[in-house]
Amino acid sequence: MASTSWRSPASDLVGLAGTRPTLSRRPIIRTTAIAIALTTLAAGCASSGPRTVVASSPAPPSTAASPVVTSTDGALIIASTAARPLASSTSAAAATTGPAPSSASPCGHGGRPPATYDHVVWIWMENHRADQVIGTDDAPYETGLASTCGQASDYREVGSPSLPNYIAATSGDTQGIDDDAPPTSHRLTVDNLFRQVRASGRQAVSYQEAMPSACSLTNHATYAVKHNPAAYYQGADDRAACARDNVALGTINAGPFHDALATDTLPAFSFVTPDLCHDTHDCSVANGDEWLAAFVPTILDSAAYRAGRTVVFLVWDEETPMPFVAIAPTVPAGSAMSTRLDHYALLRSTEDMLGIAEHLGRAAAAPSLRDGFTL
Repeated sequence: MASTSWRSPASDLVGLAGTRPTLSRRPIIRTTAIAIALTTLAAGCASSGPRTVVASSPAPPSTAASPVVTSTDGALIIASTAARPLASSTSAAAATTGPAPSSASPCGHGGRPPATYDHVVWIWMENHRADQVIGTDDAPYETGLASTCGQASDYREVGSPSLPNYIAATSGDTQGIDDDAPPTSHRLTVDNLFRQVRASGRQAVSYQEAMPSACSLTNHATYAVKHNPAAYYQGADDRAACARDNVALGTINAGPFHDALATDTLPAFSFVTPDLCHDTHDCSVANGDEWLAAFVPTILDSAAYRAGRTVVFLVWDEETPMPFVAIAPTVPAGSAMSTRLDHYALLRSTEDMLGIAEHLGRAAAAPSLRDGFTL
């Protein structure tokens, strides 16, 4: 398959203030295909809508073969596949039985979650309330994921504008930041999640779409450094690690993230930032939904996810209450967590799932996502 990159529909840029961002050429995902993906994702969900979960028993696994949503040059297609057994792991708390999780059926497979996960993936979106995304005509894919996996109904920002939220989520505090200034204005030496993962002997990688070079400290076209928190940390080995582990995202067909999935070498922690259009900062909710509909299935159809030891979180930086979606094989389909949550809860839960004993800053007192989503 020839390597290509996504193109945003030109109509998504109409009406935006200022100049239009420079975008690379991207094949447009077909609207009908997204509708098919939504139908597939939502299959098996209760007709009465999401149910509130505080701590629930996992749903029983399905034994039927499921169609798999795949992506070819950015256009979603449906392919039939026989049910595949979930790969077992000697360190898992309990093996999940039945069909392997995939983009067609990513959650609701039952079983007990592992004590620790091999991989935690954060995908960050921008500047929308939950009611502007979930349940809207502009976001069929995100709505389908929220319905077939788990969502939070009261997920809140911890600062404003963007940067304080990114810093808080990765260090346990806003560090007094109340602007979007570049790293030259905020030289942070505090401990952070990236450093915690490295100290445990594992890898933490930031994948930044449209970033022109590794660990770029300045804005460039549709890359915004304010959405790249690892670039702000400058203590201990942070700078050397940023130069090594803060890389361009690539495309669905080529690049660092694609290669990590293809070779089953996904790092323990992945921080994924779409560009300013795909994260819906500068472009429409529909544009971001189309991008996620092409990108997320590459994770859910990977060997790492099918093994049952990878969790994916869709996170929005602001505005309260934001959408929040938890995706893992043991997450009960249609589950909803009503506890008041924020980026500190995400940090605390990620530390727990990666077996990191010390919680940074305000994460220590934050609620955990694990019981509410069966993680």
